[in-house]
Amino acid sequence: MARESHWPAPAKLNLFLHITGRRADGFHDLQTLFQLIDLCDDIAITVRDDGVIERTGGPADVPAESDLVVRAARALKAATDSPLGASLHVTKRIPMGGGLGGGSSDAATTLIALNHLWATGLTPEKLAALGLTLGSDVPVFVAGSSAWAEGRGEHLTAIELPERWFVVVYPRVLVPTALVFQAAELTRNSPKITMRALFQTGGRNDCESVVRARFPEVADALDWLAQFGSARLTGTGACVFAEFARAADAERVAARVPDRWTSFVARGLNTSPAIECWGVAKR
Repeated sequence: MARESHWPAPAKLNLFLHITGRRADGFHDLQTLFQLIDLCDDIAITVRDDGVIERTGGPADVPAESDLVVRAARALKAATDSPLGASLHVTKRIPMGGGLGGGSSDAATTLIALNHLWATGLTPEKLAALGLTLGSDVPVFVAGSSAWAEGRGEHLTAIELPERWFVVVYPRVLVPTALVFQAAELTRNSPKITMRALFQTGGRNDCESVVRARFPEVADALDWLAQFGSARLTGTGACVFAEFARAADAERVAARVPDRWTSFVARGLNTSPAIECWGVAKR
């Protein structure tokens, strides 16, 4: 019987998000800074000899056939003609619909893990290109490092960020990404910014005003967290965050979060634990 292996899928924060244009293909051009954090889903994988791809466990409100881990496995199988299959079990810890990239990270970890377990031999660049067909955030998780991103989010420059901790508040509402990007009032013409200018000004999230207006719980969470630091929306939401130089400071703020919301303290990462796991597996 094949042995089950476990692979982490980390969450991310968008430290800023500027939308710089709308593309002919319907997507948007953007600039963002992805910060990986140590909150992780777990993908348990057992390789199958019969070629079957199945999800044996996962979020109840996501049908197995539309789960990105299943779609990622099938995309890799189709791209490489691998005769092998996989049983996939997803343990969710990253809030869904929170702007933390959980589904995209699960897909990326599945690609990374099966590329190794099936010995399909795709380069990270080819895995990222395959991941982009599944979602705009998948390539950063395949690349496996905090990064400056442009285009749809696939043009990446790895960046070493200083150690920091984040209080992340989940207001327990789901913000559909499509709703935000379809909003008539969304800013779509932010001028491009350089990394140096970003670190001087801090940037902003162009989606925040749209989400504030349409989701009062998110607006309340942003206003509450702003008492303790610069509060910002990640991605299209619904999670909001503030950063702290010390873990103890973040823990003190997290302890005061109102009970109607979920919160956690996360440490910023520069390298994905999925990539580290891949490196250990290859040795």
